[in-house]
Amino acid sequence: MATLPFSVCRFSLFPFATSSSSIKVTCRFKTRHLSQLSKSNSMMTRPSSDPEATTEQNPVVASQSDAVVVEDVLIQYVVLRRDLIDTWPLGSVVTQGCHASVCAVWSHRDDPHTIQYCSPQNIDSMHKVTLEVKGQAQILNLSEKLAAGEIAHKVWIEQPENIPTCLATKPYPKSLVSSFFKKLKLCK
Repeated sequence: MATLPFSVCRFSLFPFATSSSSIKVTCRFKTRHLSQLSKSNSMMTRPSSDPEATTEQNPVVASQSDAVVVEDVLIQYVVLRRDLIDTWPLGSVVTQGCHASVCAVWSHRDDPHTIQYCSPQNIDSMHKVTLEVKGQAQILNLSEKLAAGEIAHKVWIEQPENIPTCLATKPYPKSLVSSFFKKLKLCK
């Protein structure tokens, strides 16, 4: 009996990415015997040598819910201030982002998502997205929106200057937090 296979595919996020910067994406499919699939719910068909074969005669996928099971990736967002990137040494700004990221993870070390994100099987494949806002007002506004949406995060405030320099979320499933960051630009 034939089954639908497990599939692994590779692609690059950016057109300028090299093969060493490609990201492995794993697509997980439920495996079902083709004999178990319903003819009436068919969405796709196998190619047939019979030119008169119909969709109902050659079902491959019974329904959308049977077709694909995709895990929601855990992700941590880090947001830097563009005005500081343009005026401070790059290393100093990167350090601010590191401080916020570590603080957000450590502060939520007992959270199930953080535990999974930092687990031995995931530690070498963490997902972070580094974004930018224009300045202090925008980072504080973003922090307020995250707080209103009950999204745990850390605004790093550089001392002794008392300057909010960046923000980092604790690890979350991407589907829960991506909407808060969709209007922000990638930090370049």
